[in-house]
Amino acid sequence: MTNQPNQPNQPYDPYGQQPQAWPGQPYQQGYEDPHAAQQYTQQWQGQTWETQNHQAVSAQAPDPETAILTPQSPRSPQSPRTPQGPAAPAGADADASADASAAGYGPATVGGNARVTDAQRARAEGRSPIIEPGMQPAALTALLGLLLAGAAAVGTYALLVPLVILQAVTAAGWFRLNGMWPARQGIALGFAGALAADAALLVSGRSPSAILGTIGVWVLLALVLQLRSHADPDERMYGLMATVAASALAIVAGGYLAAAADAVTVGAVAVAVAVLARALPLPTPASVVVSLLAAAGAGIAMGSVTDLGTSGAFLGAGAAVCALIGHRVASYDYPSRFVHFTAGVALPLAAAAPAVYVLGRALA
Repeated sequence: MTNQPNQPNQPYDPYGQQPQAWPGQPYQQGYEDPHAAQQYTQQWQGQTWETQNHQAVSAQAPDPETAILTPQSPRSPQSPRTPQGPAAPAGADADASADASAAGYGPATVGGNARVTDAQRARAEGRSPIIEPGMQPAALTALLGLLLAGAAAVGTYALLVPLVILQAVTAAGWFRLNGMWPARQGIALGFAGALAADAALLVSGRSPSAILGTIGVWVLLALVLQLRSHADPDERMYGLMATVAASALAIVAGGYLAAAADAVTVGAVAVAVAVLARALPLPTPASVVVSLLAAAGAGIAMGSVTDLGTSGAFLGAGAAVCALIGHRVASYDYPSRFVHFTAGVALPLAAAAPAVYVLGRALA
């Protein structure tokens, strides 16, 4: 094999072919001129994104409704096939995130941000998400309690009128308290369970077993209805729990029908006084103490009118404890005005029904 002498100015050709010259151009070896190769290099003449313009777009605050960053068009119109140039530096994205956080929104994303509820924002800021119903719902609760007390003194069938109103408002208020509205099927099911429990109480001679039996039947009925639903599994679970809870609360409110008339009179008046005292503009611990003392005093006063006597203080205090628990539940998680005028009105009385029945039988 014969060694070929080195040719420093001729590029290496692995296939043994001589380089071809461009048409109309003389062949040059090695491109001795450093700028000569650029005349044969293809130059891109398209339009690209400008760095300054891209930085300004990244720093733009997201839209409050969609939380999606809408890019601005470049200074000159572009073709859809124009490739995008270099992205903005990392500092621009950090500045955009800081500006978005200062505006109360998260960083902009292509898919958008989840909507932050008032309760979640309150917890993040260290504030309490509890808003109490106030004096107007408390006045409605007191009015309904006085109607229960007066109707119980008249007779069983007279008690049915305010009791049915209480059960309907309880079922509707619980669904709205859980953020499920409209939920006509669940509200109707809970209210129907309450009516069935009332009918069972009247037929059985006001036996409390009618309440427990109705709750068991309505739990199975709610389960069957949710299994036939075509909603997502999570939504079906939420609907099942809300329906069972609303039905149970509305049915348990029928305890006023099973309790003795004197116990209903004392307990309903005690709940009315306790809720009104709780709505006074006092610190929470002081308001709770004042409510319990006022309920005990109302129990003593109404006990002297009925056959309970001084033992009405224990019944009034026990009913007030349950009523304050219901009042606290109705204040949870930034409830709306509709919640305050449904759950805020009905839950104190509905939660006190078991205490009125049990303490009434124990103290009679």
